[in-house]
Amino acid sequence: MNFLVLVKQVPDTEKVKIDPISGTMVREGLDVTMNPLDSHALELAVSLKEKLNGSVTVLSMGPMNTIDVLRDAIALGADRAILLSDSALAGSDTWATSLALAKAIEKLNIAFDLMICGEKSTDGETGQVGIELATLLNLPVVTYVSELIELGSNFVLVKRSIEDAHEVWKAPLPACLCVLKSVAEPRLPTLAGKKTAMDAKIEIYDTESIGINREEVGLKGSPTRVVKVFNTKIARNCRIYADKDILEGIERVVGLIKAVRDGEVG
Repeated sequence: MNFLVLVKQVPDTEKVKIDPISGTMVREGLDVTMNPLDSHALELAVSLKEKLNGSVTVLSMGPMNTIDVLRDAIALGADRAILLSDSALAGSDTWATSLALAKAIEKLNIAFDLMICGEKSTDGETGQVGIELATLLNLPVVTYVSELIELGSNFVLVKRSIEDAHEVWKAPLPACLCVLKSVAEPRLPTLAGKKTAMDAKIEIYDTESIGINREEVGLKGSPTRVVKVFNTKIARNCRIYADKDILEGIERVVGLIKAVRDGEVG
């Protein structure tokens, strides 16, 4: 049984800056790490590999420093690591990203029974790439997967979380799962795993290698983009009631509550 895990490198900091002209994230000079939810997806794949045999391939798209994240994935149990890196890919939105990943999977003949990705990334928060990629590859996809119940030779049975309840879904293989952190708890890398990762070959491909037109990716190929970036401004006009004015303050609060109740204040 073969598994494909999508991983993304994200800034290992909350001090993220956005380029006001291009509307894209400024990644230069930032420490990066594996997207947290992707680490849960990777752990699920590795644990399944250990039970069922097979292999785990990790696929990512990003700048060259993503290699460090892919080595981390190998240290945690992945067998093969593939990186798409090209200046033409910079600024890709979720659709352009999914298109490039789909082309890579098809061009490189990456065989898999189950594709697993995190629900979303901490930098984009869209939760769209897994769904779009599954659509491009004509795969059944289940989102918000909180537990893998059973994996058979030709099906997968999962629990899907929805607000205050859950659903049980069964999908034929090959399929795509977009998982939550509850599916598996990431392990720590072993010394042997780190040694393996240091010597591992990271396969690197550009747009020409995967046969995709440079006009289809990056900012040029993205149907959506950030057109304006600004910081929110919070303004409060406060009045403090103290000592002899407390009763007046209470009366004002009660009046506001009644006004909201009666629909006089939105």
